[in-house]
This record gives sequence, C-alpha cells and structure tokens, in this order.
Amino acid sequence: MAVPARRTSKAKKNKRRTHYKLAAPTVKFDETTGDYSRSHRVSLKGYYKGRQIAKAASAE
Repeated sequence: MAVPARRTSKAKKNKRRTHYKLAAPTVKFDETTGDYSRSHRVSLKGYYKGRQIAKAASAE
C-alpha cells in the first residue's frame, strides 16, 4: 500500500473541495405570459412551453 511521504496540511486539504458551490437557478423568459420563470416548471399563470396546462393560481 502506498504511504504519503509528507502529511497533507489542512490548507491543502480544504482547497480540494471546490465542488461545494451554489449554482444560480436557471431562469428563462416566457414570451406567452411576458414573465420570467424557472426552466422546466409551470409558470404562476399556468403555462408550460407556451401552452396553458393548468388554471392560474388565484389569490383567495
């Protein structure tokens, strides 16, 4: 089994973890409703890919 010649310092170990980043959510402009919405989700007005598939959410 391989044995490291020197101990890895904490500073070097912590620099390895670069994959713990927050990604910004993907936002697209919906031309049908004129709103910005997240990709692959139904808009608040009930549109998905330019077609109305659900009734709009009403405030009661």
